[in-house]
Parts: sequence; C-alpha cells; structure tokens
Amino acid sequence: MTTSHPPVRILLCDDHAVVRAGLLALLGSEPDIEVVGEAGSGEEAVALTARLTPDVVLMDLQLGEGIDGVETTRRIVAGTAGAHVLVLTTYDTDADITRAIEAGATGYLLKAERPEELFAAIRSAAQGRTTLSPPVASRVMARMRAPLPTLTDRERDILGQLSQGLGNRDIARALFISEATVKTHLGRIYDKLGVDTRAGAVSVAKEQRLLP
Repeated sequence: MTTSHPPVRILLCDDHAVVRAGLLALLGSEPDIEVVGEAGSGEEAVALTARLTPDVVLMDLQLGEGIDGVETTRRIVAGTAGAHVLVLTTYDTDADITRAIEAGATGYLLKAERPEELFAAIRSAAQGRTTLSPPVASRVMARMRAPLPTLTDRERDILGQLSQGLGNRDIARALFISEATVKTHLGRIYDKLGVDTRAGAVSVAKEQRLLP
C-alpha cells in the first residue's frame, strides 16, 4: 500500500521479546506503518509513549511483573494526548474486554487475527476509530443485550467492600460474617457477573451500575 501521508508511528508493548520481534518483522512489510519503539513492561511503555508520542500503542494485557496492560492503557490515555491504544492479546473474557475499554483502549484485537486485519485495525486506531475482533464484538453485543444480573442485598454489600480494595478478612469483619461466608458470596457474584477475578467483578459492577 502506498500513501502520501506520514506513516503511522507504532510503539510495541509486549513482555515477550520473540513476540515483539515477530510484530516488528510483520509491520515492516507495510510502508505506511513505522515502529518507533518497543517496551517490555507497562512502566516502560508509559515512559516511551510520553517521549516518542506514537500514534498507536499496540498493547498486550498480561505483562509479567509490574502494572498490567489495562493500567498501562489507563496511564497512557490520561498522560499522552493523541496516543491511541490498540489492545493485541490472546485474552477475550468479558472482564478483560470491559476493563480494557473502560481504561480507554481504542480497539481490541486478538492475536489469532490475520495480518491484514491487524494492519487495518492499526490504521483505524490511528484515526481514533474503534476496531474489535469479531469474537470480541460478539461478546460485547451479547453483554449489552443480556439482562442485568440480580444481586442480593448481601452480595451488593460485599461488592461495595470489594470496590474499596478490602480483602476477605476485612470484609467479614465489616459485615459481621465469617470469611467462609464471604468466599461463598464471592463465588456467586463471580458466576452472576461472568468473571473470575476481584478486579473483574468490580469493573463489571461499575459498568452495570450494580454497586451500592
């Protein structure tokens, strides 16, 4: 593809050097896409984005030690004007998708997509247009169409405590119940919200306005 416009400037953020090398080689085949930097951690990506001001940051969600891709996305979007984050990951759970979009990701692509889809998503992201992999789009639409889960008053109380960052023991003390009861309620909350982590439960609860 030829173009008279400046190339789209890309920053790669993935904690696996082999993955970054593969992306670098793949993107090098497109004359209108230029990789201007690589980051192996979230903290490095935030710093490089501020210094290099890329058009698009290709962001993995799981980054090993340090902050994850969602928090990295949140910091980049808040700290660098004009930088668009395109998530490129193997994770497609409702919680991962919701958290990434809430953090400000412009698009969400799965690593199983064809190279042509990745190139198109990068060009769209550079212009601020949202691109979702078909499986991700289907999950988003299903979530929007699904009826809101019904939580008991106690489950709402526990979610409220959870949103404040409290652990099971502190929640039990605050609500005058046992830790075992807290764990039981958490399991039911996870099932109802379709998540498997505390962060995911809080994120979905905020999205659907379920917090007390």
